[in-house]
Amino acid sequence: MATSNEEKNEKVRVLSETVKELRERFGEGTIMKLGEVKKVDVDAIPTGSISLDIALGVGGVPKGRIIEIYGHESSGKTTLALHIVAEAQKKKGLAAFIDAEHALDPEYAKKIGVKVDDLLISQPDSGEQALQIVESLVKSGAVDVIVVDSVAALTPRAEIEGEIGDQHIGLQARLMSQALRKLTSIASKSGSTIIFINQIRTKIGVMFGNPETTPGGKALKFYSSVRIEVRR
Repeated sequence: MATSNEEKNEKVRVLSETVKELRERFGEGTIMKLGEVKKVDVDAIPTGSISLDIALGVGGVPKGRIIEIYGHESSGKTTLALHIVAEAQKKKGLAAFIDAEHALDPEYAKKIGVKVDDLLISQPDSGEQALQIVESLVKSGAVDVIVVDSVAALTPRAEIEGEIGDQHIGLQARLMSQALRKLTSIASKSGSTIIFINQIRTKIGVMFGNPETTPGGKALKFYSSVRIEVRR
């Protein structure tokens, strides 16, 4: 029995030294016991819909996270994203809109309540350029919400420069996976909320189960803290 206690005490001592070394190397808060973690209220940006804010549990979409809004065409995905932008601006926040579809209507955005004169907008030439712009904005720490419209329109440079009919299997999925690995970490540190708007596609030949899927691979589903499906 004494030997067992001595072994446990030795393990605790070694573990304490290891934890101390890790904190000195990587900073305070790098590793701690779960009971030592203080409860932190999650900051959120309202969606403009009280019922949706209640359903989300924190009063809106959480800050510093990846959000996916997906649905069929003309179901209100961009409208919901613009409402979130308008709510962020009401709280004196800054917003950016990455218009990969080249389809944003400033007049419609203004009717929703978006301060278009304060909204940063970019219409990138390729998926790589769009995601690099997002990364730079998030790293700045100055932008509260960034909307990417849409994932389906984030066309890889190789596909743009290739011929129509060329096969580029999995290229967009790899691009999204690589980008999201970086964006998740830096968004958490900067507090920027990144909203990806996505479409619904139908898989051909599915006999059983749900044939509906979203473009861009599985990475966005994995890294998204909140996925909101919009239907008419």
